[in-house]
Amino acid sequence: MRYRMLDIDGDYQFGKGQQNFTYGTYAVAQAIKTRLKLLKGEWWENTSEGLPLFEQIIGVNGSQDHLYLVDSIIKERIIGTENVKSIESFKSEYINRTYTFSCVVNSKFGEVTVTM
Repeated sequence: MRYRMLDIDGDYQFGKGQQNFTYGTYAVAQAIKTRLKLLKGEWWENTSEGLPLFEQIIGVNGSQDHLYLVDSIIKERIIGTENVKSIESFKSEYINRTYTFSCVVNSKFGEVTVTM
């Protein structure tokens, strides 16, 4: 898997030829993060693609049931990423109105750890 690298602002990097690309587990990790940052309706070629942040996540209370729903939405986006085989472990927290998660993913290229 080859993936164009992102800079610290999340924009594609250009101007350094092959140095602007990442491969293997790093590419899978970046692909997962990119898929999670794409909001539903944001991509003009497929407006149904993306994380339903405004439709299903924001605006609902932070109950345990809602946390399970958010976890399942996040996991679905991760599993749908190219070259991802399975999620080995997943841990999430909702503290002070902030949702974070960390997971270990089994990919075609090996294990990948993603934290957001």
